[in-house]
Amino acid sequence: MAVNMLKLERLISILVILLRKERVQAKELAEMFGVSVRTILRDVDAIDLAGIPIVTYQGFNGGIGIAKGYRLDKSILTKDEMAAIITMAKGMAGALPDKNHEILLEKLKNTLSSAQVENLETKVNQLVIDLSPWRGNQSLKVKAANIRRAIDSLKELNFIYTDSSGHTTMREVEPYSLVLKGQSWYLYGWCLMRRDLRLFKLARIKELTVTDKSYKPREISLEQLPWEGNRQRPENMIKLELVFEQEFASLAEECFGEEVCKGDDGRIMVMAEMPENNWLYGFLLSFGTGVEVINPPHIRTKLCKIGEGIYKKYLQQT
Repeated sequence: MAVNMLKLERLISILVILLRKERVQAKELAEMFGVSVRTILRDVDAIDLAGIPIVTYQGFNGGIGIAKGYRLDKSILTKDEMAAIITMAKGMAGALPDKNHEILLEKLKNTLSSAQVENLETKVNQLVIDLSPWRGNQSLKVKAANIRRAIDSLKELNFIYTDSSGHTTMREVEPYSLVLKGQSWYLYGWCLMRRDLRLFKLARIKELTVTDKSYKPREISLEQLPWEGNRQRPENMIKLELVFEQEFASLAEECFGEEVCKGDDGRIMVMAEMPENNWLYGFLLSFGTGVEVINPPHIRTKLCKIGEGIYKKYLQQT
């Protein structure tokens, strides 16, 4: 799952404002959310494409509004739809606390009719989304809050970054989005050192600083999830053939889903493509003797060397 949280909040907030007001100017919305008029117009187009008829009024008292015939209902959202939005917003608030989340939730509730409010809590409690880690991570929340502040104020970030290979560099980045991907938070931004857009895992960022240096926003579209192709480059991928012992069947199915099949001896066979890096070695070793790498051979050799190193280290301490 990937979430452009800032855009989501802005779209919902714009929708709430349009529900409350007969019309509002794009310039007013742009100043309210600290973005360009062009961005607001794109947001309004997205709302219109979602099936909510938007009307543009010309002239001195012109602006943007929702078609009058469509506003006869007290709310354009059913209680199920509203409950889904509130559930999602609460989940985001648990991962990245922000007082604006509470304000957003109150705004959403204010658009409901009395009949909808009466049954809302029951609907919301039917599905709970909690994106915060089990052990909690205050450091990550502080990083995320500072990154959001930098995005809002268009300020560059400085930080020390360690990649998956253990290589550490000092980065200067124009931040654009916080991304939740695969249960981890990332910063998506323009890296001045690489002169390209990059995805940075928040857990690998250290000594994060919001600088006083402003930047002019680049034209960046997140509609196609641009980080997907970057992470899944063919040269980073290897084809794995794994065999799990029978007692590890449930873990194998949890990790690989439909890519597993059961052999005649009860063991689980897996064929999967994964990026080769230090994370992969640690992932495979986490199963202990419960998994065997059949192919490729060089992964077997790599795990043997790591295992030998672990054995020697602990042998010296006994």
